[in-house]
Amino acid sequence: MSRAALLVLADGRFPAGGHAHSGGAEAAVKAGRIKDARDLAAFCQGRLHTSGLTSASLAAAAALGHDPVELDEAADARTPSPALRAVARRLGRQMMRAARAAWPCAELAALAAAFPRGTHQPIVLGTAARAAGLEPEDAAHCVAYETVSGPATAAVRLLSLDPFEATAVLARLAPEMDDVAGRAAAAAREGVDALPAVSAPLLDITAEQHATWPVRLFAS
Repeated sequence: MSRAALLVLADGRFPAGGHAHSGGAEAAVKAGRIKDARDLAAFCQGRLHTSGLTSASLAAAAALGHDPVELDEAADARTPSPALRAVARRLGRQMMRAARAAWPCAELAALAAAFPRGTHQPIVLGTAARAAGLEPEDAAHCVAYETVSGPATAAVRLLSLDPFEATAVLARLAPEMDDVAGRAAAAAREGVDALPAVSAPLLDITAEQHATWPVRLFAS
């Protein structure tokens, strides 16, 4: 296994399009639910243990080589918001372009052919992790980190939050990220039907509202 490959995949500069998305933080800031670093920590913690766990398990399952069609159906069933399903597929298409450039392989080519309009981003990420020789836990860690780093980075821009404070939020969440990644990988080994289906209804509701905004800083 290449630890360097894990760093490349998890790097925020990996051109997978995530920088354009706030993970629900923009809507939460506008609603007054995120005003400072303490609010950001609570928001990230909630996101990590709900949609983060669900997405991390999908990535781990893809890294294990589970049927991508089943995984796509499972991802749709676990994403009630049409806006978030569209975002997940859009990010999946961007992740696919980056992954095939970095780790060209038959599995990624087959996944792209099976879903020409894109499958959910965690499924592509997990397949990319498999192509890079990484373990399911590595794929789950990437998703867990992305789940909280996206909102943290967005909060710096949206609130002019001190970036040192935002980074401290991520550092304090590290043990919980490890826990979520471990739980996600363990569930993935039990099969697609055993994958968590934890959701955050408020994130779904605000995602639908955010998608209608005529002016916004982030795509989601």
